[in-house]
Amino acid sequence: MNSKGYKLIQGNEACVEGALAAGMRFFAGYPITPSTEIAEISSQKLPKLGGKFIQMEDELASMAAIIGGSLAGLKSMTATSGPGFSLMQENIGYAAIAEIPCVIVNVQRGGPSTGLPTSPAQGDVMQARWGTHGDHPAVALTPNSVQETYEYTVKAFNIAEKYRTPVILLMDETVGHMREKMLFRDISDIEIINRKKPACKPEAYVAYRPDEDMIPPMASFGEGYRYHVTGLTHDETGFPTNSNEISEKLIKRIVGKVDKHIDDFSYYEEYKLQDAEIVIIAYGGVSRSAKSAVDALREKNIKVGLFRPITIWPFLEKQINKVSKNAKEIYVAEMNLGQYFIEVDRVAGKNCTVKKINKINGELITPDEIVKAIGGTYNEL
Repeated sequence: MNSKGYKLIQGNEACVEGALAAGMRFFAGYPITPSTEIAEISSQKLPKLGGKFIQMEDELASMAAIIGGSLAGLKSMTATSGPGFSLMQENIGYAAIAEIPCVIVNVQRGGPSTGLPTSPAQGDVMQARWGTHGDHPAVALTPNSVQETYEYTVKAFNIAEKYRTPVILLMDETVGHMREKMLFRDISDIEIINRKKPACKPEAYVAYRPDEDMIPPMASFGEGYRYHVTGLTHDETGFPTNSNEISEKLIKRIVGKVDKHIDDFSYYEEYKLQDAEIVIIAYGGVSRSAKSAVDALREKNIKVGLFRPITIWPFLEKQINKVSKNAKEIYVAEMNLGQYFIEVDRVAGKNCTVKKINKINGELITPDEIVKAIGGTYNEL
């Protein structure tokens, strides 16, 4: 690994460095713009650390492979974009119900279908939450800088391992391909969480019997613990069941283990909110423009602040509800037609007016566009 110090580095490269620092030792993927560098750099660096890289024939197989790698005991990750993320959805659901920790990086691009392969977008926000069918847990983090990409890739692995669930790192092309100064910290200074292992003898192991925290200990295949893994609803032994009672209990538990601990990974930034009458909510690359817009509007004596969710899912309902009670207006700026706006309006709409600032032409929303969208309501501009 790199020694402590600063280095000019790309967002996608920072993602790999963060994954390796977190302990990733297996990567399976299929190259797709604008995430390809993640696979390329993983293929170069993993073998040097005793890890494994495999290029799969498609994204369905890639997601299946990291499920297998994780079951065998290796921290596992894949990376994709757009159409590839769509292909992964069924197996993301499999990882959720089978409680298999893994990290899925989605460097978003314009869509639908092949769309705008080399342009930034944020059109996969709702897909990250509801892309796979059925009720299931969903954790998605979205960084806005190269440094944060490194930091939150580590956190994504920690959450996946601690709560036995797939975690999505929802980047956008702007962040994935930008280059910035990044500080490499000593590995000893970084919190690394590993999955909880069984303390019982192999013959006493019940694979899906949860502890009080709602999370079952996880044995790796090949360690002498025998258990069954399935995408069907199952009992505590891991074998399928048609019991209505057991099926409902399982789904409520796998959703509840995330919802119950949401405060453990509720990440966000507040900027100049103390006296803000107008609040911009933005995430990922757009949040950088939003912060500049806040500064520009403040120079015009307009009381504007920024709330930036880093944890996109689960939705930060408690925090956004609090922000909305002190605001007259909220503007949700995002590179889609209003996906995150739907949730913000659901929570904040009862307290204040919620409006949209959207752009889907493959270009980042600029600070000036945000200033004009807000300034159009005020004579001060």
